[in-house]
Parts: sequence; C-alpha cells; structure tokens
Amino acid sequence: MPAPVPVPTPAPVIRELGALAHRLHHPYDAPGSTTPCACEPPQLLADRADGTVVRSGPVVAKAHAADSDREALAARLALAAAPQLTGILLAPLTAPGPAGTAEAASRPVTFWPYGAPVDPKAPHAAPWAEAAVLLARLHRTVPPLPPPLPPMRGPVKAARAVARMNAALPGGDATLPVRAAWRALPGWARGEAAPPAGRARFLCHGDLHLGQLVRHPAPDGPWLLIDVDDAGWGDPAWDLARPAAWYAAGVLAPEDWLLFLEAYRSAGGPAVPAEGDPWPQLDVPARALTVQTAAVALAKCAAEGRQPDEMEQLMIDSCARIATFPPELAAGSGP
Repeated sequence: MPAPVPVPTPAPVIRELGALAHRLHHPYDAPGSTTPCACEPPQLLADRADGTVVRSGPVVAKAHAADSDREALAARLALAAAPQLTGILLAPLTAPGPAGTAEAASRPVTFWPYGAPVDPKAPHAAPWAEAAVLLARLHRTVPPLPPPLPPMRGPVKAARAVARMNAALPGGDATLPVRAAWRALPGWARGEAAPPAGRARFLCHGDLHLGQLVRHPAPDGPWLLIDVDDAGWGDPAWDLARPAAWYAAGVLAPEDWLLFLEAYRSAGGPAVPAEGDPWPQLDVPARALTVQTAAVALAKCAAEGRQPDEMEQLMIDSCARIATFPPELAAGSGP
C-alpha cells in the first residue's frame, strides 16, 4: 500500500480547526457577537500526512488522516479516556460538534487539553526516565479495557515509511542499504504477520518518542503520553525500540539510554528481563525503527533537495551495518 504523500493543509481547514478548538473553551459565546475576543490567534502545531494539529488557548484540535479507520480511532479514544489509564495517557475532551468545511468534515477531528511539550532546546532535561516509567505502567495495564482494541500500528508505520522512501527515490542507490535491512527483518516487524506468541498481548503506545510527552496541566504538571493513533495490543519492546535504535546508532548518549532502560526495569516493565541483556527482546524492533527513521530521512531529503544531515546519516549508516548481518540473526525477538 503506497504511503500517503505529505501535502500542506489548506488554510481554511486550519482556521476551522482553530475555530472548533476556540468554541470548546468558549462554549457560551453568543453567536454573531461583536465583542472582541482577547484570545491569541490559533497556532498550527503540526501538519503531517497523518494529522493536522491546531491549538487555541487551552484546547488542541487534531484532524486525523482522511483514510483513518474510524472504528479503530474510536476504540483508541476510549482507551485514552479509560480510568485505568489516568495518569498515563492524556485523556481527550468532548467534541464541540462537526467540522464546518468540506475538507475538515471528511477527516475525523478530536480535541485534547493543551500540555507543555518537551523543550527541544534543553536536551539535558529530556524526560527519559519519566517516559520509561509511563511506558512500564502502560505495558502493565491489563483488562478490563474498552473493547475491541486493535493491534498496535508500529510495524505498519515502519512499512509506510519504507513505501514513502521507495516512492520518493524509486531505484535510487541511496536506498539500497535501507531496503536490504528492511528485507532482513521478520514478517511481523514489517507489518505482514502477527508478533511471536507471547509477545502480542501487551498494551502498547506504538510510536514512542519525546514528542509524545507533555506536561498537563501546563506548564508544570506531571508528564503524560499523548497521541494514541497507533496504540493497541502488541510487543512492548516496540515502544523501547526508538531510543534503543538511537543508542545503537550513536544518536542517543549511553547515559540517557541507561537511564531510560533502568527506569523502565525499576518500574516493572515487561518488555525486557529485569536483569541481564535486553537485546534479545529489543534487537528486531530496534532494527525496524532504524529502517523507519532512515527511510523517512531519505524521503524528506528527496522532497527538500538536500543531503542527509549528520543525525540522518548515522541512521542510514546503521542500516548499512544491519544489512551485512546474517538474516537468521534478525529472525526472532526473544521469548
């Protein structure tokens, strides 16, 4: 299935999302009122193929992709609102009504309280330990939960990233190591089969990175996980795979990786053993996330007409190393 091609969202849709978010925190404004509003203009927070996110004051509106599985999205929203996930996932707000523009109405729109994100200018303060504890608590959560919850979409996202790269650079030499590393992965890591027995029965976030954490209430509330678009049942090692891949590639400092891993273990996370080598469980998911990151980087470089930067090149080089490993080393993921 071809990956969606990112295109800029038309301004009317962004204005409509801002108006919907504004309506949610000003529900009693009289229609047609001429009284000036003191609120700041809506702020575009993100505009990607999988969602457009606009903030108005304390409310955030997200227009999901038009081809979203609405039944699965509803199940994931119910999950975020479940009492068992209080203090782990940011819960959604009640919607103020349907979107008004034709394009916005064709996309499911959800509403969330604003939370203060991780400051990209303060890497020393990155909440690696807090993220690990939240993941451990998420992975330990057991039914009853709002049924039916779909599978975690992490492997599907990786496959879409590779498809996006192939579409942007068909037959390009630069993609050879990435495609070779992708082919060396087992089918479940490429979204083509179910995870191994015993590794698919855990509640997972599906797309963990530091951009998926916010403080709520802003600016100093506790850290919470956001964005449940990929959440579901699956292998919990997938949620540790991105920092593991960054560490293996030299992008994440060893001390940050060890802080993350030890915090996860101390909180009773089930993705890796409490002691000993974690890599039998992490190896395949970390390889898959390495490929995903490299594929996205190459697709962006092609779209922007530039060469990979230092961090992107590290992930691409990691794919070249992965591609030299015997295929049987990537065949399993531990018990």
